Amino acid sequence: MNIEKDRVVSFHYRLSDEDGNALESSHEGSPMQYLHGHDGIIQGLEREMAGKAAGATFQVTVPPELGYGVRRESARQRISMKAVMTRGKLRSGMLIQVSTDHGPRQVRVIKPGKFMIDVDTNHPFAGQTLCFDVEVVDVREASAEEIAHGHVHGPHGHGH
Repeated sequence: MNIEKDRVVSFHYRLSDEDGNALESSHEGSPMQYLHGHDGIIQGLEREMAGKAAGATFQVTVPPELGYGVRRESARQRISMKAVMTRGKLRSGMLIQVSTDHGPRQVRVIKPGKFMIDVDTNHPFAGQTLCFDVEVVDVREASAEEIAHGHVHGPHGHGH
C-alpha cells in the first residue's frame, strides 16, 4: 500500500543539520505516526513521503521554507514569569515551556529576569536546512474517525 491522502504512516527518522550534526532520532522509541495529507508533519517531508510504501528508505533535504520556516526577528517577546511552566533557574539559550492561550509552547530564553523574561518564539529548527534519513515502517488506511479528526488515534481508539 502506497502513501496517499487519508492513510496513516508510521516511520522512523534521523534528523541532522546541513553540517551532519545530529538533531533528533526516533529510533530509540516507537515510530512516528501521522495522517498523510492533513499537515501532521512538515511540508517538505510530507511531499517526499507521497507514493512510498512500507519498507522504503530514503533521504530528503528540506529547506527552511518547507520545514519550520525562516527565522523571524519579530518573534522575540517579553512575557511574564507567570506564564513559564518550566521550573528551576532559567539561563539564556534554554528551551522552556510557557503557557499560552493556545496551550503549552516551547520557546528559547533570550534574557531571564525576576518578573519578566525575553523569549524567542521561533521554532528551535526555524531557519535551518534539515536532512532526514527516513524508513517507512507501515502504511494503513485511516479510520473514518481519524479522517474526521484530521490526526492518528492511539491503538485502542481515540487517543486524546
